Amino acid sequence: MSSHPQDRSVDWRPEVQTALVIHPARAGRAGLRTPEARLEEAVGLAQALDLQIKQALVVALRAATPATLFGKGKVAELGDLVREHDVNVVVVDDALTPVQQRNLEKAWSVKVLDRTGMILEIFARRARTREGRLQVELARLAYERSRLVRTWTHLERQRGGFGVMGGPGETQIETDRRLLADKIGRLKRELEEVRRTRSLQRSARQREPFRSVALVGYTNAGKSTLFNRLTESEVEARDMLFATLDPTLRTVRLPGGRGAILSDTVGFVSDLPHELVDAFRATLEEVQQADVILHVRDLSSPETEAEAADVAQVLGQLGVDKGDQVLVEVWNKIDRLDAEAVETLKARARRSREGSDRPAVALSAITGDGCEALRELLAGLVDEEAPLKIELAPGQGEALAWLYRHGRVIGREERPDGGLGLEVRLDPQALGQFARLYPQAELEARA
Repeated sequence: MSSHPQDRSVDWRPEVQTALVIHPARAGRAGLRTPEARLEEAVGLAQALDLQIKQALVVALRAATPATLFGKGKVAELGDLVREHDVNVVVVDDALTPVQQRNLEKAWSVKVLDRTGMILEIFARRARTREGRLQVELARLAYERSRLVRTWTHLERQRGGFGVMGGPGETQIETDRRLLADKIGRLKRELEEVRRTRSLQRSARQREPFRSVALVGYTNAGKSTLFNRLTESEVEARDMLFATLDPTLRTVRLPGGRGAILSDTVGFVSDLPHELVDAFRATLEEVQQADVILHVRDLSSPETEAEAADVAQVLGQLGVDKGDQVLVEVWNKIDRLDAEAVETLKARARRSREGSDRPAVALSAITGDGCEALRELLAGLVDEEAPLKIELAPGQGEALAWLYRHGRVIGREERPDGGLGLEVRLDPQALGQFARLYPQAELEARA
């Protein structure tokens, strides 16, 4: 893009980062969340950008004004607040059109960030892997493409000659659009290459006898903390929105020795910009391909139902077919609830696991309370095969170790001659591998 001084892209770096946060409460907007709750989340997003919040307020909005979103009087009133608090950034927790953003910046003489721009900036700061950076950059360019019209308004009337050719303004707009389209095309090709690599890696994992489990949930629901608890890893887990962007995969050992591949993914948020949903499809393929999806919910949040609805909406956008996958609700952060509420939740969760198509587990990823119940549930979900009886002769320790690594040994009996009688769960692929590697072992028909 051009580096002209009037170009105000989303990539901003104010020296003194002070902000006014505004949530426009639109009349008739349906939803489970209150305007105050949405404002609180907007403040959390702004703080994730290290902004110092001078004031945050809900502004009632009967009807959107095309030029400035807010009415003329409200724009002037908010301008007084901007000057009173001496802020250099105004965060508007809504989707602004390019014209609205330009006019508000002109009226208030400060940088204006809308919700999409704010989330894109957070993602740009947090992405660590090449894939993550490519996805963020693609989303940002898609966002900025719609802003080109305001970037070059100072040249719009510079038409020259006899009306046959456009002036320098039109030429510059066309040049910028072409350059931007070329860059977007290049990024898409690079992302497609990353997607092919990830697909090959996933195919290699699928050749191993491990089921895949994906963590999803609203941002800051505790996914990374639970990931660390289950896998004994040290993935960064912070009390901050979008602490995790790049997917992380680890092996989790379940009761009986069976393993599974657990993936931690980016957190969802209400009104997630469509540019990000599209860009992060490559990463979120881990969710689409998972055998089991763990929907981690913060049960201590007063907005837990609204957050769950937002996650369900994004999963729908991703085309996740829940008919082919097991979806487990993980009711996290019970350590923040009183003892009576915890017992009630645990009882509800136990009942859900006795026949419901939506099993649940109540737990605390911080303390570990309830995590063993989740491990037991997962062990049952990844064990779809009936038990197989295997007889090992004395000295077949290598075969025994293989079975513990790649299957789930649920029964073991010592024979007088030193051999072993085992009851093992193996998926068909693992069974085929075992038969090829250890043909001397005696296999009996499944029960």
